[in-house]
Amino acid sequence: MDATSRPLRVPPEMGIYAEKHELFQLMQNMLEGLLIHKPDEPIRYMISHLKQDNDHVPRVCILGPPAAGKTTIAMWLCKQFNTPRISQETLLEETLELTEEAKTFQEKGQKIPNALWASLIQERLSNMDCIKQGWILEGFPENQDQAWMLHSAGITPRHVVVLYAPDMVLIERNLGKRIDPSTKEVYHTTFDWPSDPLVQQRLVEAEGISEQETSKHLLEYHRNFPRVFQIYQQILKSFNADQPCADVLSQVLTYVQTRCRSAAPFTPRILFCGPPGSGKSLQAALIAQKYSIVNICCGQLLKEAVADKTKLGELIKPYFDSGWPVPDNIVLKLLADRLNRLDCMTDGWVLHGFPRDLDQAQQMERAGIIPNRVFFLNLPSESVMERLAQRMVDPVTGERYHSMYKPAPFPEVQAHLRQNPKDTQDNIRMCLENYYRHGGDLEEFYEDAFYINADQDPYIVFEHIESCIIKPLPYKS
Repeated sequence: MDATSRPLRVPPEMGIYAEKHELFQLMQNMLEGLLIHKPDEPIRYMISHLKQDNDHVPRVCILGPPAAGKTTIAMWLCKQFNTPRISQETLLEETLELTEEAKTFQEKGQKIPNALWASLIQERLSNMDCIKQGWILEGFPENQDQAWMLHSAGITPRHVVVLYAPDMVLIERNLGKRIDPSTKEVYHTTFDWPSDPLVQQRLVEAEGISEQETSKHLLEYHRNFPRVFQIYQQILKSFNADQPCADVLSQVLTYVQTRCRSAAPFTPRILFCGPPGSGKSLQAALIAQKYSIVNICCGQLLKEAVADKTKLGELIKPYFDSGWPVPDNIVLKLLADRLNRLDCMTDGWVLHGFPRDLDQAQQMERAGIIPNRVFFLNLPSESVMERLAQRMVDPVTGERYHSMYKPAPFPEVQAHLRQNPKDTQDNIRMCLENYYRHGGDLEEFYEDAFYINADQDPYIVFEHIESCIIKPLPYKS
């Protein structure tokens, strides 16, 4: 980087490296930790933070009324992430300093104070397994006081899952709840009865599941939850628990694997792939217009180089004249030169028309052209043929028409419409075969790509694409 010239030209490799290793997020996490814990030796704290390497471990609270399925979902998530589960039962079974004090309250039939629960949780989460593997906190916090105590102790979840269902459904569920004392698995006499006879024999009835006690707990939950919601509303998501457990788990798992919105600077580098006629040009234009990023069509870039009579354009012209494809090394050189200009580096870019096969994608990566969002626009062959074979061009105005979607407004315009030679059915079939021959390899290469159904209204497609751009990429399980 030349520090003597303005504006400063930051090499694109620097931004790609910082984004790949999430340097901005790393610095933000360390700063948050410093402000929360206020260590006497900040440098040593930051070194310890880096050694722990646990910024991506799950930290999840699962809340909800009695019988909403908190234990079931928590146990499934723990198996998925190999993460400790923290609940009232597990805390009272641990050999912690404050466990005996909490048991004393329980034996006397007294309610364990919020401050004691918060201290127990803080002590448990300071153990090495929770630091390295993360934690699933089940049923905490129950009220606003517990939430503030956890918050003041620096215990901040990344995701808060709230399960809900009608009260009558919850009461019915609770009445049939049974517990396996060996595994702590939860079963139900109607909805989830174990097939193993040995498990059936050792099941015991859960405590406090009568209709009267359940109604009392539900009333207390409904009284306390709105205040808890206010504290965690930015990271909280509710899920309907009145559906099969597998469906609830799938939805919760998807949410827990998503990243929270980062304050890191984000320069869009977007790539559209898909068969001809799938709408790559239109979607690129819409994205570029809304977010003021550079729209780059590889084919158009080649035509401009020839028209401007640049050095590369002189090399490209013979291939255009003969109808042969331009060699990859020339295309890549032209593309790299355009993407390394200041507007692309500062505003971002959206690219379509290249790469078309695995070799071109690998060459792009070696050249440092690495998109951070890749979209495959999927469209059935029948729809491709319908879109392309019936479109015509007015040679006078250059306006495009389509016999089905956008017919010519006047008979005299209709009379002199012409079809592009590339839009013949034979040529479309050949392009489709070429795309599908290499499409699978490209999909494997861009493993974090998004797949969009392009056979619908283009503005619905745009909204889906936009949502994938502005949201962080999910964590890989």
